[in-house]
Amino acid sequence: MPAVTVDNPLTLPRVAATADAVARPVLGVTTAPSGFEGEGFPVRRAFAGIHYRHLDPFIMMDQMGEVDYPAGAPKGTPWHPHRGFETVTYIIDGTFIHQDSNGGGGTITNGDTQWMTAGSGLLHIETPPESLVKSGGLFHGLQLWVNLPAKDKMKDPRYQDIRGGQVQLLTSPDGGALLRVIAGELDGHQGPGVTHTPITMIHATLAPGAEITLPWSEEYNALAYVLAGRGSVGAERRPIHLGQTAVFGSGSSLTVRADEKQDSNAPDLEVVLLGGQPIREPMVHYGPFVMNTREELQQAFDDFQKGRLGTIPAVHGMSEGGL
Repeated sequence: MPAVTVDNPLTLPRVAATADAVARPVLGVTTAPSGFEGEGFPVRRAFAGIHYRHLDPFIMMDQMGEVDYPAGAPKGTPWHPHRGFETVTYIIDGTFIHQDSNGGGGTITNGDTQWMTAGSGLLHIETPPESLVKSGGLFHGLQLWVNLPAKDKMKDPRYQDIRGGQVQLLTSPDGGALLRVIAGELDGHQGPGVTHTPITMIHATLAPGAEITLPWSEEYNALAYVLAGRGSVGAERRPIHLGQTAVFGSGSSLTVRADEKQDSNAPDLEVVLLGGQPIREPMVHYGPFVMNTREELQQAFDDFQKGRLGTIPAVHGMSEGGL
């Protein structure tokens, strides 16, 4: 980590909040509990314990790994359905293969992002390639769920394959931070991800002692999750470290600072910055479905059970039943 970088950040466009920007205060810092997902890969539940009013339009986010698998150990997810939201899989280190029941899919690796709009529903699977299973190796990534407004929940599914080289790279005025804009915009610089719900998603790397104060839309919420390292958030310099999420209050700028001294296994502060325009609609969420009413949730389960969300494609002569 990081997968996408530059030799000299000072060659990049520089961004900073204006002097009259209103600093967002830090409302709280939470620590993500650890768990397992899919076939058993380790995750940190970044948003556990945070009230949805601070997350909207984001639903959940898992940090997958960082784990260095021995040979034969890499794991993925089995076939499973989704409806009513978007899944964002950002691979920092390692490789994942995606396939869905609409024929979409591809391979994402080292800084790539798979942006899947489930919409009306589909089945999909994410697995490491056979070569990685055999060899083992480093795996580290994020999966973020972004809600869809009621008017978009039943849109046709869509798949975006965003390569690491497509992200918008920016820096701070002194070159101490590298900012990767994956989706949305920052100070007029647009990331490649196309979203139904207006959001900004940034992966920032801050060198020891570096600080960023970024302009942030007053209409958006603001969250910061630490992937690695330690530092502080807000003008009040609230401490934060690996596996913790900061929730910011209202304002037009946010501040993140890296500690002067970092751990030997994490030379920089790595943080994901998220902001989105709250949808402010009723939300019911169970398993792989995110809808507006319990009736819609039940319909999603019924449609899945009746095969209306798609069927598992035949692969290498194998069907869903294995015959």
